[in-house]
Amino acid sequence: MTLTQLRYLMTIAKTGSFNKAAEQLYVSQPSLTSAVKELERELGITLFYRSGRGVTLTGDGTEFLLYAKQLYGQYEDILERYGKGSSHRKRFGVSTQHYSFAVKAFVDMAKQFDMSQYEFAIRETRTAEVISDVSTMKSEIGVLYLCDLNRRSMEKLLRSAGLEFHHLIECQAYVYLWKGHPLAKERSIRFEQLRDYPCLSFEQGDDSAFYLAEEILSTNEYARVIRASDRATMLNLMVGLGGYTLCSGIICEELNGSDYLAVPFEADEQNQNSTMEIGYVVRKHTMPSRIGGLYVEELKKYLAIV
Repeated sequence: MTLTQLRYLMTIAKTGSFNKAAEQLYVSQPSLTSAVKELERELGITLFYRSGRGVTLTGDGTEFLLYAKQLYGQYEDILERYGKGSSHRKRFGVSTQHYSFAVKAFVDMAKQFDMSQYEFAIRETRTAEVISDVSTMKSEIGVLYLCDLNRRSMEKLLRSAGLEFHHLIECQAYVYLWKGHPLAKERSIRFEQLRDYPCLSFEQGDDSAFYLAEEILSTNEYARVIRASDRATMLNLMVGLGGYTLCSGIICEELNGSDYLAVPFEADEQNQNSTMEIGYVVRKHTMPSRIGGLYVEELKKYLAIV
């Protein structure tokens, strides 16, 4: 069944004649008749009663025409919205864990376009929502990380959501804190040195599992934990309460400012480091859009990937 066949069917039903329909459609009557017979064979029903005075729809034909009009109408809506000459603005979205470099790449990508012609969206959000947004095509690309601790669970989530993970970079854990913090001048920081300061963590929802955490070493026992929902609040808590978070160490000063720094985390026997593999997720078996490809290139450029 093709859209052309549906258009033929609707025109024949409207004119009540194969001859008149052929004239309106600029096709030969034999071609039109052949297309309708082929459709009837595929559907297993008879669409028209034929007589010397023209054609009328059968009961099956009348019912099928209702669905055909709905389907063809949706096709016309798509053409009006997205087709050549459409005034509709093209959309592109990214959903990401709270990474300033992901936002920086988005900024650099967006600068290459006339933004009056596009609807761009970037969503710094919870891990589960990154996965959901890409799975439901709310966003084309998602940015998140895998590690030894969360890999099996995350890969299972990605498979069930119909997504695939693409590697960008690997990095070790860093302690991210305010430059006025008592530990800011340390060359490296051990876990025991952090016990007197609150660990800051991005909130993942009431029923969140440990593998959804954005911070590495999320299963460690922390004496003080404060959860925040956005990056600006996290930075304020670093200044106001001397808080810290464990992150990739990939910090964009252009967006976060120069008042914060990342100090290497020094592992010990009880608190082993774990490699973070940062990457992006997309839907399986889909070709990236031109904008999506440019965004990935900006990610790689910022992360210094050749």
